[in-house]
Amino acid sequence: MTDAPNPLAALEEIAFLLERERASRYRSKAFRAAAAAITGLSDEELRDAASLRRRKGIGDSTFAVIQEALAGRVPDYLAQLRAAAGEETPTAGAGLRAMLRGDLHCHSDWSDGLTPIDSMVEAGRALGHEYLALTDHSPRLRVANGLSPDRLRTQLGIVAGINAAGPGGFTLLTGIEVDILENGDLDQEPDLLEELDVVVASAHSKLRMERAPMTRRLVAAASSPHVDVLGHVTGRLVQGERGTRPPSTFDARAVFEACAAHGVAVEINSRPERQDPPDDLLAMAVRLGCLFSIDSDAHAPGQLSLLDYGAARASRLGVPPERIVTTWPLGRLRAWTARERNAGGSEGF
Repeated sequence: MTDAPNPLAALEEIAFLLERERASRYRSKAFRAAAAAITGLSDEELRDAASLRRRKGIGDSTFAVIQEALAGRVPDYLAQLRAAAGEETPTAGAGLRAMLRGDLHCHSDWSDGLTPIDSMVEAGRALGHEYLALTDHSPRLRVANGLSPDRLRTQLGIVAGINAAGPGGFTLLTGIEVDILENGDLDQEPDLLEELDVVVASAHSKLRMERAPMTRRLVAAASSPHVDVLGHVTGRLVQGERGTRPPSTFDARAVFEACAAHGVAVEINSRPERQDPPDDLLAMAVRLGCLFSIDSDAHAPGQLSLLDYGAARASRLGVPPERIVTTWPLGRLRAWTARERNAGGSEGF
């Protein structure tokens, strides 16, 4: 990014940085709306301050950013956000971060994400991803506008169109973050799950179940012939505007042994408010021979860059890079997701 961006680039970078720091969604959406409002405008139109100020989507803060950028300097607000991002970005794990080829967990505005699919794709490409899995929520999670089977089928067609029209070197993978129901079943039609490139299975409700039933629930998901990644396994929250939440209680050894036996990757969730699995459980999963997937769980384009945090944790805890599926090239990743599930194990990938 240049030091003095043009107005459109400045607005988009501010939105990206606000998303990365998980600021209020209204703030980041305001800057994305302003960027959309000036897209395609000529320099003359941008410099018509009176007309610009009346344009829908332009508020006081975004107008100020545009004027500062037109003057050829870095807008003050952007400078502040750049400085904050530089201070917060972990430097540990940079080598592992450079090895990551993609991300198997992100959301669009088809469920509870903030932006259209195209915006997530553009951000993934800009970060140098080889692939990105679109994993919107499943039907039972109504608060997140989970996808019915019909909506998911429609989305599959849109993903196919994006891949057909886009430049080479990047693939948008079909996927879902399917809810693990209380009895361990998955919240989507099995035949439809079979069609997807990537299935992330996560528990989002009844997180305070007793230890034994929660263990059975997670083991059932890890043993499913449809699951590729076990998402944010404990469900804990350690910081952030949603407050904190203790981890679910379960027999971690039994769950991770099931993951290892069936070649299911344990997600290293990169969101700072999750840091899931906790360090002790992540170390256990390493000892038990599990595969891993470092994922952003992004709900906006700027959050795709949260992989920095997951890579830092994985590096610190000695997770072998060769067992992190998101370091694999697309061909090897596809071979893994197409594995014979009943045979179990992850050898050969």
